[in-house]
Amino acid sequence: MLGHIMNSKAQALLDAQLAFIEQKLKSNSLISEEVLGFFDWFRQQNIANLWSSELINGLLQQQILSTPARTQLIQQIEQHIAIALQHPQNIDTTLEDILPVETIDQLAQYISSKTEHRKKLIKSVVNNPAYVELVANIVQQSIKDYMDNSMVAKKVPGVGSLMKMGKAAIEKATDSNLDDALGSYLHKNFNKLSTLSEKLINQHFDDEKLYHLQAKIWHKIKQAPISTLQQYIVLEDLSNTVSIGEQVWNHLRQTPYLKAQVATGVEAWLQRHEQETFAKALSDLNVDENLLRSELYELIIPIIEQLINDGYLMQRIRVYLEEFYHSEQVQNILAE
Repeated sequence: MLGHIMNSKAQALLDAQLAFIEQKLKSNSLISEEVLGFFDWFRQQNIANLWSSELINGLLQQQILSTPARTQLIQQIEQHIAIALQHPQNIDTTLEDILPVETIDQLAQYISSKTEHRKKLIKSVVNNPAYVELVANIVQQSIKDYMDNSMVAKKVPGVGSLMKMGKAAIEKATDSNLDDALGSYLHKNFNKLSTLSEKLINQHFDDEKLYHLQAKIWHKIKQAPISTLQQYIVLEDLSNTVSIGEQVWNHLRQTPYLKAQVATGVEAWLQRHEQETFAKALSDLNVDENLLRSELYELIIPIIEQLINDGYLMQRIRVYLEEFYHSEQVQNILAE
């Protein structure tokens, strides 16, 4: 609270100045000019003059990486996913309505053209012990089923008994059952199985065949409605799915790895753009400057108007002007 009575001239000047400012603030054109003027000033500023990598990185680290997502946010994410999955338009909207066939074709050509990448992937898969074990089990079961249920054995009288006798003879001769004998043989030939699998898969998935396979898949699913997704995403399990995603994010955001990635990314971006204006940076980010200006204008104007209508802005102006006119320097000037 100010400690002495204001000079009468100072009081008169204060009242006149407040009345002048209040009258100006009632002009919509003034507010528009100031808001647009600020935007024009801002767009011409160099990024490095206003922001540093430490500032941006610190903000991202604190607000995103160091802050867990609130329960309300997780609930909203879950609700919006559910709304999207249950949207009525999903029934009448097909995949080809939202995915252009030209893009699908370009993607298919791109994937099928990556011959060396595909071969490396196939080699990695077929040499995986789990894959080899699976193939060995399939081959073993197929041979066993053939010997047990051969069509020849069923159609030709006496052959069935002969096959059974042959199986019994094998078991007796090897002192093991047929399954163990086959399993032992296949396990000893894992490398051959892997090599053969790799060769056959590469033959089956050459560039042209892979492209046509993708085309067939697309033609098969392109008219499927979006609502088909509900067959694979159970709404009742959505809460658990979102919860798992939250757990993954909560762990990832605290890892030194992600923190380092964010810091490096911010530093690299600023180094590329620090001498550019915000207008240039916005353009590089594919942000329409005029559209942004218009949208920000529509967002900011109602806030400023509310500040004025509530009397808050004039109240704050009065506080600082009263302090100014109560100052000893002003009092001395007016006393001369």
